[in-house]
Amino acid sequence: MNKILVIDDDYYIRELICTVLKDEGFSVAEAVNGRDALEKLGEEKIDLCVLDIMMPQMDGYEFCKQARRYYEDMPILMLTAKSELSQKVKGFELGTDDYLTKPFEIDELLVRIKALLRRYKVAASRSINIGNLVMDKSSYTVISNNDQFDIPMKEFELLFMLGSYPGKTLSRDRLIEEVWGLDFEGNERTLDVHINRLRERFQSDIYKFKITTIRGLGYRLEEVK
Repeated sequence: MNKILVIDDDYYIRELICTVLKDEGFSVAEAVNGRDALEKLGEEKIDLCVLDIMMPQMDGYEFCKQARRYYEDMPILMLTAKSELSQKVKGFELGTDDYLTKPFEIDELLVRIKALLRRYKVAASRSINIGNLVMDKSSYTVISNNDQFDIPMKEFELLFMLGSYPGKTLSRDRLIEEVWGLDFEGNERTLDVHINRLRERFQSDIYKFKITTIRGLGYRLEEVK
């Protein structure tokens, strides 16, 4: 059973979300701010966080920043009354995995939570399926229609990263950090060049996936039919 931590200083919103999640069969923990939430993470195994931005003592942004130091792979769904692009960008850069603006529909919240849990289950695997491709990170090989071939290491790592989170927008900064490392001294053009090479190498009509540019945010891999 997945355990979800609901972090919000508004009692009524927290209670509503917790009740709905319990009815869906999830185990639930609660926190009233970011500081309280960090303590909960140290005490219990949490599979996903539903997080408000505006909270006293420690807001959602600071919580993301702190939590990502120790819980890199834990999905975080951010809830906020703010809908400006700049706020979304900041959330993604700090490690948010998805974003839902208040007021929200409960059905949409549940769909997003379940999708995040599925994505992260795939991300933990050493082998993933992307359209007509199978990527094996243990051997860094790519297989399509029983044919095995190799691609340059950075292209492999970039595609594997995008393919591990299908349908999720990954920020440019996160992709650069994950693929090239914190000490990367190049520029964002390097990322764009590798993305274009992947698009040329894996045409969507053949391999059944595409890499979409999300203006102002980053890139997203989407499977196509």
